[in-house]
Amino acid sequence: MLLALELLLCAVVAALGIGVAVRVLHPLPPLEPRRASHALGDTGDTPIGRFAATMAAAHPGLSGIHLLSDPYDAFAARVALIRGAVRCLDVQYYIWRGDVTGTLMIEELHAAADRGVRLRILLDDNGIAGLDAVLAALDDHPNIEIRLYNPFVLRWPKLVGYLADFARLNRRMHNKSLTADGQATVIGGRNIGDEYFGATGGAFFADLDVLAIGPVVADVSEDFDRYWSSPSAYPAERLLAPVKATELAAILGRRRTAERDAAARKYQAAVERAGFQEKLEAGQLPFDWAPTKLVSDDPAKTVGRAARNGLLAAKLVEIIGAPRAALFLVSAYFVPGKTGVDIFRGMSTSGMDIRVVTNSFESTDVWIVHAGYAKRRKALLRSGVRLFEMRRARDGETRRPSRKLLGIGSGSGLRGSGSGSGGDGHVLRGSASMLHAKTFIADNERVFVGSFNFDPRSLELNTELGFVVESPDLAAFMRGQLENAVAESTYELALTDSGDINWLERRDGRTVAHRREPSTSLAQRVGIGILSHLPIEWML
Repeated sequence: MLLALELLLCAVVAALGIGVAVRVLHPLPPLEPRRASHALGDTGDTPIGRFAATMAAAHPGLSGIHLLSDPYDAFAARVALIRGAVRCLDVQYYIWRGDVTGTLMIEELHAAADRGVRLRILLDDNGIAGLDAVLAALDDHPNIEIRLYNPFVLRWPKLVGYLADFARLNRRMHNKSLTADGQATVIGGRNIGDEYFGATGGAFFADLDVLAIGPVVADVSEDFDRYWSSPSAYPAERLLAPVKATELAAILGRRRTAERDAAARKYQAAVERAGFQEKLEAGQLPFDWAPTKLVSDDPAKTVGRAARNGLLAAKLVEIIGAPRAALFLVSAYFVPGKTGVDIFRGMSTSGMDIRVVTNSFESTDVWIVHAGYAKRRKALLRSGVRLFEMRRARDGETRRPSRKLLGIGSGSGLRGSGSGSGGDGHVLRGSASMLHAKTFIADNERVFVGSFNFDPRSLELNTELGFVVESPDLAAFMRGQLENAVAESTYELALTDSGDINWLERRDGRTVAHRREPSTSLAQRVGIGILSHLPIEWML
């Protein structure tokens, strides 16, 4: 035992030594001078601008909201905005993969820059693994400027950077937005990568974005400027090794290779079928018009200097107030903590109907987060909260992405464009085995869609962004769809008389009760128990 403790102590000391050495030998580069740039304000005469103005004329003061639950539609909408832009594109993401969809979208951005569109790309430096050379090549383009948010100075292995500067690097930019010509934007839960757009061979993330036009788009542009000029946004050229000009040719070659891939061809076909570009310009894409407010964190949160009233959580409380009758919450990573449990208990005591949909163990991609949630399940159930955990698709169930993935199906208006892949599944169903959406419905009156998870990391560490839409019609529709669908695609948790948890699964018209957490072994359950007792809930 003594030898083990000595070895552990030596390992800790060595790690700290490495961290100090890295910090001394690789300090952050100078932040200034940076090239000043701002959102363009004279873009009303662009094709997207004329479309937005025509649509908004009949809805003064309101923003147009088009829900994107289908993964193909979500990809097509972004591509449509990129192809439709003629003046500028502002792009902000937490994760950007170098896979099929990530490569295709990079090439779309490159093509936009070639035709004269100004691109500002702000990426969190923790989510761009393997893309340094590609980004450096793009940053050389005269119409593209890339900044890396809260960067790692040591490019590889980045993990060592955490040893050097954990307190800083543990805070990340989780925001996601793509804005074209300052006139239309896509925000929501999706990062850029195959698992977010249904391009994987198996499971993908069930997620939700919105395409918006109208006054709220100017707010997104203003918010992007806040982050772009913040002390955490470093010019990429000061961090990435320079590459040869031929690297851009290599990017084009990667796309030609990707287009020969079956998944890439499927995507090309889906984009053409969707016809988002034509629908945007022709005014044929259905929107729901409602007062819509942007909520986001002050980027000073990244350096621990944001005032409480500058945090998204405080703004949500200010805008929404306390729900009076009902709260329907969908959160991929739900870690309420003791404070959250107390808040939910108080709501439930007053007679409020509270329902939470989150990932089960079999659908989560982060064990330790699940452990933080599992620790609070019994307390939540005792307080009157109804808990639903997304289950994995069973044999015989549909295995393809569905246009009704989160309950917004085909048709028009609230039900989206229905222009995607042609599936006919239901909310949280299909090949979607992991929940990634972050949305809630309050009192059948207001809807939140964005990047904010109900966990300590979103509350205190990461920056987040989202919309609050004041639309009883939209809220009622989404709640009705979710209520109908969770019975088919989730386990409902229930306490037995002895205080144990049962996982109730509706299957073929009957209810199956699982006395142990589905799809877990004894070792896994023991592991979850151990993790749940570690003092790390604050960073989950």
